[in-house]
Amino acid sequence: MENKSETHAWIRKVIPAITPPSINDNTADVDRLIKGVRRELEGEAVFVDLSLDRKLPRSLREYGYRVEAVVFRGRGGWHLIDILPRDTHPEIYGLAVDLGTSTVVIRVLDLMGKEARAETSFHNPQIEFGTDILTRIHVASQDGGLKTLQRRLRDRINSETRQLTKSLGISTDAVMGMCAAGNTTMTHLFLGLTPYWICREPYIPVRNTPDLTRAKTLGLAIHPEAPVLVLPNAGSYVGGDLIAGILASGMTRRSETSVLVDVGTNAEVVIGNSEWLMACAGAAGPALEGGVAHMGMMAGPGVIDRVRIDPRSGEFLLKTIDNQPPVGMCGSGLIDLVSALFLAGMIDIRGKYVAANCGNRLIETDGTQHLVVVSAKDSGTGRPLTLSQPDIDALIRSKAAMYTILTTISNTVNIPLVEIPRFYISGTFGSYIDPRSAITLGMIPDRPLDTYIPLGNTSLEGAGRVLLSSQDKEEIYRIRDRITYLELNVNQEFMHLFSAAKFIPHTDRDRFPTVTVRSS
Repeated sequence: MENKSETHAWIRKVIPAITPPSINDNTADVDRLIKGVRRELEGEAVFVDLSLDRKLPRSLREYGYRVEAVVFRGRGGWHLIDILPRDTHPEIYGLAVDLGTSTVVIRVLDLMGKEARAETSFHNPQIEFGTDILTRIHVASQDGGLKTLQRRLRDRINSETRQLTKSLGISTDAVMGMCAAGNTTMTHLFLGLTPYWICREPYIPVRNTPDLTRAKTLGLAIHPEAPVLVLPNAGSYVGGDLIAGILASGMTRRSETSVLVDVGTNAEVVIGNSEWLMACAGAAGPALEGGVAHMGMMAGPGVIDRVRIDPRSGEFLLKTIDNQPPVGMCGSGLIDLVSALFLAGMIDIRGKYVAANCGNRLIETDGTQHLVVVSAKDSGTGRPLTLSQPDIDALIRSKAAMYTILTTISNTVNIPLVEIPRFYISGTFGSYIDPRSAITLGMIPDRPLDTYIPLGNTSLEGAGRVLLSSQDKEEIYRIRDRITYLELNVNQEFMHLFSAAKFIPHTDRDRFPTVTVRSS
């Protein structure tokens, strides 16, 4: 009996009743298969590509015409991926992929059991050509650059996919679908589309809604006929990763207005409810990821992710991942540290060091002030870990951009930030950030801490849901059509508000009533 959950899937197996050919029934093999599959799909159209025509006659006879057909819903009806021997009841799998600018995450999902089976993450190999989107767009515009960027990403995805399938004891051909979510530039690079015009006024992508394509077209190491769905974009800087996040958050299923903040290499923000959505994006992410500070690192063993300063002794209380000796600091640790320095009076409202309150921790190297956070003898690198004045300045700009993005979009829809009951925070930023520290810096509004709801990797979660569900696949296009995109690149209010936000916590202290600084 057919699993009812399969009827809600757009990639599914059906078991057609096929009578073997005889001298009295000379229906062609593919026509015979299509007829059987159509009966199971309530008479809907079924399409079979020529590449499958070439292999089906042999496979049908090898399996004695007792087959399971794997199909996906695409343009005009259902399309065949492959046929499998019915008696072995083979499982079929799919890949959900978060195409992050800095980190790519792949999750293997059992398409029948609707569960995750394996997952891996790795640095995006395109980082070699540039850590930020604008640099990669420049590289892609050079001769052969686009193909190189696409190939480097594809080859690494293929390598990681082979390792994942090997660990599960399955072949790559058992992976019969992929859903990928990323920002607009990342999806262009994945598909081999030029991102050249994305960063040039009036900021136009090649296309916002890519068609379903087959894995063989993109050279992916899964079943060659597997459909690959790249989530649609809503603008030059509002991509499928944000649309996946909106889906995963459930904000479009509620009548009350909420905000979703997705901070990666850029910050993407959406405000709305079941009736409407407005989204925008800005460059607030790199410093928040810990990638700008000299000791900044992505999360890993020995990376500092929590910081407190004892108000009595002035001792720095540090927590590292896996409790290893400190080797660097990730974004959440950096935000904690600068927040703690402000509360301790060691930096002022401009983020500048107050030498009298820093003691012998403050040193000068090549004319630049550095605060020694971890001494050389306590460091896992054998060298002191320091925070320079330029590091703090970069964080101040990033936190100002983050708060200004939130303020600009709330002003545009005429809903004050203090009246919004839920802020969903996604990505690594949302998983590890301490909202109290972010409020102290003036990065996010001064709201009760339970207002902030961490969601983890919503890009990956949304991609996985779309892979498994026809309803969610349809919902992403409804979400896309509901979004009004606010272009910050030409927004005059943004620059005015940005200047006011470049202080800790803000030039308007009434916006942050719970933030108090220790007197010197």
